[in-house]
Amino acid sequence: MIDHADVIVVGAGLAGLVATYELTRAGRRVIVVDQENEANLGGQAFWSLGGLFLVDSPEQRRMGIKDSRELALADWLGSAGFDREREDRWPRRWAEAYVDFAAGAKRAYLHGLGLRLTPAVGWAERGGGTATGHGNSVPRFHLTWGTGPEVVRVFREPVLAAAERGLVDFRFRHRVDDLVVEDGAVTGVRGTVLVPDDAPRGVRSSREAAGEFELRAGAVVVTSGGIGGDHERVRGHWPVDRLGPAPAEMITGVPAYVDGRMLDAAERAGASLVNRDRMWHYTEGIKNWDPVWPDHAIRIIPGPSSLWFDATGKRLPAPLFPGHDTLATLRHIGATGHHHTWFVLTRTIVEKEFALSGSEQNPDITGKDLKLALSRVKKGAPGPVQAFLDHGEDFVVRHDLRALVDGMNALTPDTPLDHADIEREVLAHDREAANPYGKDLQLMSVRNARAYLPDKITRVVKPHRFLDPAHGPLIAVRLRILTRKSLGGLETDLDARVLRPDGEVIPGLYAAGEAAGFGGGGVHGYNALEGTFLGGCIFSGRAAGRASARRLA
Repeated sequence: MIDHADVIVVGAGLAGLVATYELTRAGRRVIVVDQENEANLGGQAFWSLGGLFLVDSPEQRRMGIKDSRELALADWLGSAGFDREREDRWPRRWAEAYVDFAAGAKRAYLHGLGLRLTPAVGWAERGGGTATGHGNSVPRFHLTWGTGPEVVRVFREPVLAAAERGLVDFRFRHRVDDLVVEDGAVTGVRGTVLVPDDAPRGVRSSREAAGEFELRAGAVVVTSGGIGGDHERVRGHWPVDRLGPAPAEMITGVPAYVDGRMLDAAERAGASLVNRDRMWHYTEGIKNWDPVWPDHAIRIIPGPSSLWFDATGKRLPAPLFPGHDTLATLRHIGATGHHHTWFVLTRTIVEKEFALSGSEQNPDITGKDLKLALSRVKKGAPGPVQAFLDHGEDFVVRHDLRALVDGMNALTPDTPLDHADIEREVLAHDREAANPYGKDLQLMSVRNARAYLPDKITRVVKPHRFLDPAHGPLIAVRLRILTRKSLGGLETDLDARVLRPDGEVIPGLYAAGEAAGFGGGGVHGYNALEGTFLGGCIFSGRAAGRASARRLA
């Protein structure tokens, strides 16, 4: 066991593993401190779908996608909407650097570690309807073969090998409460040793104290994540001016340990926390019928064909279609005074267009089972989707529209829907579906999506009449707000050094991953382009590891 390290890394998630990997490559001795047990090594990334944002990749070129660094940067800046002279200074520079990484060294860096990608590139966050605004102009979502666990593995294994060589010491069940500051520099951490707890990965663990600890090092790297597991903290930073009142009810897309405590500790040590009102929460959340953590929610990653209704039965306005503009949709939902919405769709749509976020919801890709993955193109819903149809509390399946609306009202009796309102929209949709052109912007978007061959084959159904029995039964899904990411965080320069509010560097303190807003204190600005969170952890963790190693040279 190491008594004194070159660097202490606080947080054993993906960013922490990447920083530790880079430090050990430079021969540095590292103590990794985490309040959870060893089963949680890899943090939230383990539960992720494993999507990566890449620009002008071989996979894109094989699909006929014409992408470039210039187009990607325009999309990023159009989505980010940086508008804060002081707080966006470093995030803007991080954004430019990250797009350069995504268009350059990122793929080779990960490929060299053994990470592989599936051949089809997904099209996430298709945007708000203008070339200069939010959204991806082209598909850029590269799905990892092995999903989140594989992204974790390629860094975990060399870090564990370094531990075997005596370079890394893991201190699990050690909760950091404060940073040690001496003469203006961060020189260590102190906190509470928690009682042993062998809870499985993601399950809420005990916070009972068993003792105290203090550790010293030449530098400290904070990679402890965001605040999505603490609803009250989320509400406390909720941007009411932009997104309306904070939801009275939310469901949780991250484990309970995503609590933001280390952000408070860093701020007490003098760190600048910026852009805390910028968040990324999903509107397509459903309760997990087989939960791991409290209020465990899964996000539906929808294709573009489901009709989307608010809680009162009004169809969401264009261009707030499934998979297009997450935060604009969240803002609109908040303005309705209700925080649940509905998808209405057909069996044909659910079989092809519904994907579920999360490594455990995609056993074929997570398990690298090619035969099972190829079965996705066959008729029938994927197994995890069918399980939600069978067991999910948010799903209603009926053979006629009136019965469907009755089932929806049984789930939300306080906000009853009028069958006539839903029928009017469904009939209007069905009339528009008869021709390969029309005035409905959602159907235009569906046809645009089908112009991209991978979407046509695997992801987006041909427009059809919802009331055609050949495509039934009808399905409704109640959707709720799902907490996920903090887009702001500790302000850092391009070497991941944490800054004070006056812009000066705090000697010895670094930050990466969600704790740093994925770089700079908010590299995404107001909006994410998806596939950018894991990559942000990798890029910022890499910068923090390399820079802290150089400091000690």
